[in-house]
Amino acid sequence: MDLNTPLAHRVRPKTLDEFVGQEDILGKDKILYRTIKADRLSSIILWGPPGCGKTSLARVISETTKYKFIKLNAVTSGVSDIKNAIAEANNLFLNPTGKCILFIDEIHRFNKLQQDALLPFVEDGTVILIGATTENPYFEVNKALISRSMVFKLNPLKKEDIFKIVKNAIQNKEGLGNYNIKIEDSTLEKLSEVSNGDVRTALNGIEVAVLTTIPNQNGVIEITDEIIADSVRKRKALFDKSGDSHYDNISAFIKSMRGSDPDATVFYLARAINGGEDPVFLARRIVIAAAEDVGLANPNALVVANAAMQAVNVIGMPESRIILSEAAVYVANSKKSNATYLAINKALEDVQTKDTGEIPMHIRNAPTDGMSEFGYGVGYKYPHDYPNHQVEQQYLPDKMLGTKYYVKDENIE
Repeated sequence: MDLNTPLAHRVRPKTLDEFVGQEDILGKDKILYRTIKADRLSSIILWGPPGCGKTSLARVISETTKYKFIKLNAVTSGVSDIKNAIAEANNLFLNPTGKCILFIDEIHRFNKLQQDALLPFVEDGTVILIGATTENPYFEVNKALISRSMVFKLNPLKKEDIFKIVKNAIQNKEGLGNYNIKIEDSTLEKLSEVSNGDVRTALNGIEVAVLTTIPNQNGVIEITDEIIADSVRKRKALFDKSGDSHYDNISAFIKSMRGSDPDATVFYLARAINGGEDPVFLARRIVIAAAEDVGLANPNALVVANAAMQAVNVIGMPESRIILSEAAVYVANSKKSNATYLAINKALEDVQTKDTGEIPMHIRNAPTDGMSEFGYGVGYKYPHDYPNHQVEQQYLPDKMLGTKYYVKDENIE
């Protein structure tokens, strides 16, 4: 056992039967399980958060396939590495099949040129691509590669899956089985919970706990709740302000305000703040929600949101969290109306796609007397000269007469 190799690497599964979790795509009746078992794999993209088993699944495939298996990491590899891999695959003396399985970790890190370099070899079957990514491949991976691959979404591991993996790591001789460890199942359950679906976090935590705890007089390493908490430190947050989770979290934040759920609103706001999201960006989203989703049902929401955005610009973090919370909860608790949002969208659509006619002459601008000779401003009725400061006259072009854009709903007083 090489103690310099991380525990997460030492205890990775070698066969499908050893793989824990992801039953929805790796159950014995599922297509991915069957194709791996039969060694009939086509190009695939494995998409999921850190520590969910993407690299472990690739290792299982490497142990079961008859094809040459080549691994690259997109962070450190370039086009020359891709060409070298293709040359290896095409060397019939060393590789009689003429094919290879090329595993590219962090494939979203490849730029367009690097991804394009793969395409002809995936297309002609020289390369069976396995791409692993934490980002949404439909945004980050070449559409031509996506169309030639099956995309499998891996989810964060369940608490019970992580418990099983860590328990095995403690008992496995390739893991921590050579140590005399005493740890309660309840402590392992807390470790599984705090790892938030990332088995690597759990394994790193237990390894740090074991290696930094001095054995008692009987040579036993006792791992307590406190030691685990200190080894893992803060609960891992599944949030990356520059990644796919950024879009998911901000979407959930906006929809929680729109859905009038203040608790969910504050929860997703907290996730964003904890993940290092720009507070000004969050304030702008609150302003937009105040206009789009609250609108005229409570016009004061826009005032509050705009004041919050200005205050956040001046105050900064960490105090801005209070300002953001106040504004977001106010918007969430406000009555909702999207009447003005629908009105401007419908009007823009008409302006962009229809012949909407000419502005009526009587409401056109007539800055000089000479223009009135051409009908500019002639016949305009000044509303303040009439009872209740209103008067009936035509404002819409002839071709748009009768069109309704703003429809007052029940939440607008």
